[in-house]
Amino acid sequence: MLYNSRLRLAGIICACTILIMGTGCGSSAQPSWESFVGAANVKSFPIPKEANKTEQTKGNSDLDYVRYALPGLKESEDLPEPYLEVIESWGWSEKKEEQDGSSLVFEKGESIVNLTVYDGFLIISVPAPLKKEAIQGLESKK
Repeated sequence: MLYNSRLRLAGIICACTILIMGTGCGSSAQPSWESFVGAANVKSFPIPKEANKTEQTKGNSDLDYVRYALPGLKESEDLPEPYLEVIESWGWSEKKEEQDGSSLVFEKGESIVNLTVYDGFLIISVPAPLKKEAIQGLESKK
């Protein structure tokens, strides 16, 4: 009889632990938009602290980018206002005239950052300076 009571108690404890763990994991499906760190390729550009870097360009590339997994992010939805406010508070301004669908362009001084949103992840990219100078040179010849 004592053995059955202990077995039931152990079962209840196991069930409660599983329930608590499942509830805790489920709550992280949406980003909190409360704490931020600098992006791996542009330290002065904020990304949510809970974003996980999954890919980054290495070496000599035409495009410097970092991809971050961020569960709960939706391409079809606007970026949350708290995130846009943090980006602005870090000194970046949105260049709305250059926005293209789910890709946003931000500027800070001479620096340009593209933020592209997809379902479940975002990409922070920096256009190559040489390409920008070449385009400006071509435009001035017109």
